[in-house]
Amino acid sequence: MTRMDRRALFASGAAAALLAATGASLANTPKSGGTLRLAVPRDESLEQVARGAVFDTLTEIAPDGTLRAELASGWQTDANARVWRFDLRPGVLFHDEAPLDVADVLAVLEQVGRVEATSPLSLRLELAEANPGLPFLLADSRFVITRNGQDVTPLRAANGTGCYRVERAEDGRHFLGRKVAGHYKSGQAGWVDALEVIVIPDARVRAEALRDGYVDVAALPAQDDLRGQRGLRFFPSETDMALAVAARVGMPGQVGQALALDDGRIAERWWLA
Repeated sequence: MTRMDRRALFASGAAAALLAATGASLANTPKSGGTLRLAVPRDESLEQVARGAVFDTLTEIAPDGTLRAELASGWQTDANARVWRFDLRPGVLFHDEAPLDVADVLAVLEQVGRVEATSPLSLRLELAEANPGLPFLLADSRFVITRNGQDVTPLRAANGTGCYRVERAEDGRHFLGRKVAGHYKSGQAGWVDALEVIVIPDARVRAEALRDGYVDVAALPAQDDLRGQRGLRFFPSETDMALAVAARVGMPGQVGQALALDDGRIAERWWLA
């Protein structure tokens, strides 16, 4: 791919005026607006980030490892951690405007144990064996809640309750998500107006895209030609690089490290200063 071809590729997204990679100051608190653009390799990164943007789970693990509610508003278990009861958050809508219903959750939890609805927004789940860590397990992306048990693929047809609805997507190549107005997490997550993820197999091309301002974050192995470059930050460090990030990008104080790109939650948690 020639340099001109690469320029055309990145300009073809929703490109408007791009900020310079240097000279931008970061706000200490999240700021709303803009499009966050990511360049990732041909691995599971695109699907992981897209799932984190489009779908929710019953629970969520914060970057510091603490558990918090997402689509579940609360839960309790018996003394043996075999029988669990979950209450669902009211007023949640799927991207097709259908309300979240307990039946949508039952379709997912059937793979975990014997489950039944106890009200339109509550359920009872009985496990074959005790599992005190069940709420942590249900934060895994395997248990995203879809409409009527629909599949999460193809991405272009994904219908979730997350902060971003699919505007354009092609599995394994490209994803563009647009923020949902009036989302139940508004003011707490989902800061950018749009998220764009582009698969670029060549690490050198990803580095060039970041250097030239066509993307804001690039998933990269250690790149000698990026070390020490002004206006870039490296995660977890310059010598042990997994992500290179432009100075205009705001990041939480802690970043989830179990999986790539803030445990796939980068769409919700990062912002543009």
